[in-house]
Amino acid sequence: MTTAPAPLHLVTGEEELLIERAVRASLDAARAADPTADLTRMRVSDLTPPVLAELVSPSLFAEGRVIVLESAQDISQELSDAVLAYAKAPADGIVLVVVHSGGGRSKAAKALPGALKKAGAEITECPKLTKPAERESFVRNEVRRAGGKIDAGGLMALLDSVGSDLRELSSAATQLVADTGGVVDEQAVRRYHTGRADVTGFAVAEKAVAGDRAAAMESLQWAMQLGVPHVLVADALADAVRTIARVSAAGRGNPNQMAGELGMPPWKIRKAQGQARGWGQDGLATAMRVVARLNAEVKGAAADSNYALQRAVLDVVAAKGDR
Repeated sequence: MTTAPAPLHLVTGEEELLIERAVRASLDAARAADPTADLTRMRVSDLTPPVLAELVSPSLFAEGRVIVLESAQDISQELSDAVLAYAKAPADGIVLVVVHSGGGRSKAAKALPGALKKAGAEITECPKLTKPAERESFVRNEVRRAGGKIDAGGLMALLDSVGSDLRELSSAATQLVADTGGVVDEQAVRRYHTGRADVTGFAVAEKAVAGDRAAAMESLQWAMQLGVPHVLVADALADAVRTIARVSAAGRGNPNQMAGELGMPPWKIRKAQGQARGWGQDGLATAMRVVARLNAEVKGAAADSNYALQRAVLDVVAAKGDR
């Protein structure tokens, strides 16, 4: 016998992917009990108490329904009162999901999460994953969910290649597990991302900060032929230079101990420490000026962005070894 879904859910936080999963879980639970359960999503700013009353009123045929109230941090006092009144006596077959960022300007909006918790709502927290360690854990879990395993090198390469967007990380992790048979390492990540815009920018930056002029220009030419947005290459180059500069300024040390201070995962610090060899303070200062100039150029200041990128890569390569 299928257990009836909880009638009241509170989803708090701002991480969109996790919020979507929480809403999907509520819908799946409702459809496990009633396969015909319907989903309705509305922003609280588009809702009035009479419309809410209509949405949560039991139908003649008792069809299951999942009602999602989005952006509840913008709720009015009047609508908040209506939601809390309903929460005291929810209707059978209806699941009410309230999505709230956790903030809110009005007193009613700020008080709503606490009141829903008191009313017995099931709670799912979806905070932004801002720390490197949190994103590392997320990727490991995504690979595990897909039935695979990822080693430290694969994890480093995937985060470097994809960045911090959870949707992209999830998609890449799932695809990699499918493509590799479940074992994800650095080689698999590089192979999967060959030719992708984000990893192409990363490849250009890696070669440039290593001082490898020929390889950096070859990677840049490949990026241009693929039509990679100039801003992605510029961002990758800037990130590489700034990371080396920050790690160099922090001095040699244990990456695990430096991680908290620098706000970077240990593997990224370890990598930057290796890349920093051959870089002097004058060279890093020059490279920082180059990537700052490039940022403006690719966003409209340059007449020819291709030329601006070529010049910047050559300037960064030349800056290495400048003491």
